[in-house]
Amino acid sequence: DLETGVIGTTTGPEVRSRALFRDRFVGVAGAGHELSEGRVTAARFAAGRHILISRRGLDRGPVDDALDLAGLTRTIATVVGGFAEALALARGSDLIATVPERYTGTLREGLFTFSLPVKLAPLTISLLWHPRLDADPAHRWLRGLVKEVCGEARNPGP
Repeated sequence: DLETGVIGTTTGPEVRSRALFRDRFVGVAGAGHELSEGRVTAARFAAGRHILISRRGLDRGPVDDALDLAGLTRTIATVVGGFAEALALARGSDLIATVPERYTGTLREGLFTFSLPVKLAPLTISLLWHPRLDADPAHRWLRGLVKEVCGEARNPGP
């Protein structure tokens, strides 16, 4: 009945939404990954094998655009549809994922998390639902509760 995520260009206009919080992207890799030793530079980051998160199966994303500006390219080892899948793969392999920091909070426990060495725009995590549920009292209560919980934690800066 509810979904959380980023509103994209493919989100239908009939879907209702409410912004929950702003977030920033961070990099993650398995514990003991070579990036966990020393400074994470753009060149070291780009040299790794990456997981691309794309619900539409695209072969590049904002990280690739940012690396292009630095004259770098990365190797996409696999494409997955969601952040949880990307984190599970990073946990059990030598792959690197780029995920929203706050949105993936406790899911990143045990992983090496680092600030990205390239600049990405912050993103807004939103709550989405079908309009037929707009007036439902229980659904309104649940939406209010989710908004309240998400508002309690401090939003990270860009």
